[in-house]
Amino acid sequence: MPDGYLLLVFIVLCALAFDFINGFHDTANAIATVVSTRVMTPRTAIMMAAVLNFVGALISTKVATTIAKGIADPRNVTDTVVLAAVIGAIVWNVITWKFGIPSSSSHALIGGLCGAAVIHAGPGIIYIEGVIHKVIIPMVLSPVFGFGIGFILMALIYTWLADVHPGKVGSLFRHLQVISAGAMAFNHGLNDAQKSMGIITLALVTQGLLVKPEVPIWVVIACATAMALGTSAGGWRIIRTMGHQIIRLEPVHGFAAETSASITIFLASHMGMPVSTTHVISGSIVGVGAAKRINAVRWTTAQRMVIAWVLTLPMAAAIAAMTYALLRILITP
Repeated sequence: MPDGYLLLVFIVLCALAFDFINGFHDTANAIATVVSTRVMTPRTAIMMAAVLNFVGALISTKVATTIAKGIADPRNVTDTVVLAAVIGAIVWNVITWKFGIPSSSSHALIGGLCGAAVIHAGPGIIYIEGVIHKVIIPMVLSPVFGFGIGFILMALIYTWLADVHPGKVGSLFRHLQVISAGAMAFNHGLNDAQKSMGIITLALVTQGLLVKPEVPIWVVIACATAMALGTSAGGWRIIRTMGHQIIRLEPVHGFAAETSASITIFLASHMGMPVSTTHVISGSIVGVGAAKRINAVRWTTAQRMVIAWVLTLPMAAAIAAMTYALLRILITP
């Protein structure tokens, strides 16, 4: 097998490893609220999330296409750039998982791709307009939308059910939260699993195995499977942060947060925007908490998360850039 194909196989394996890590790193996005409110047991919630992550990943490839051709010029990207991008994202994901910080796997991968590509061919290789419109603006606005929808939905629930006995409210939303958690898991697969699909497709284009950056079906199935397996492994550190350290959640709050996040992520996926499900669900939880009362939110935890979000793109880019420089030394004869 030629060296180029060996490198391609390694890239595919690393991309699937990233999807696996994304699965257990971002498990909390879908199930933290439903577990923390004791509506579902952790094992049941994780199995549900794994299945729906898989199903969601099969539905669309719009986000994958954005990754494959909307961030950097695929004609000037090499296999080494792609490999360095994936390694940079994996390293940053592992670091943030270790400290229980719900950072964005999506932005880690995009940051890694930008960092490695710039070191390889200079800033001109990056589609600045595409990054701004497809990454930066959604990165800022998606948690704001999640916050806003969560705040409004929770305020409406308080208004509509003000005279209903709390026991009846809790019973109603314990059932509804199963549906909202399922929707969140589905939308996580719909958006997040496509990041690795895009990376593998980009690698196939650089090898000349694909003429256009269109995602092959085997790539879709492989990435969906890897994310589902990762989700089944769970990510308990981040689940604790998301489910307990932002606000004290009841089933009604979990339903409102998951529904708000699902709406936001679905719309972004439909437009091919690789948003962070972590950012969106976190913003939704904060919005729901703020609707309850401002001091219900543990703002120190929220502040830590925002710092991690801001650092993700540049840190993943820096790690990927250093990785690319090292790989170029090791791979170049």
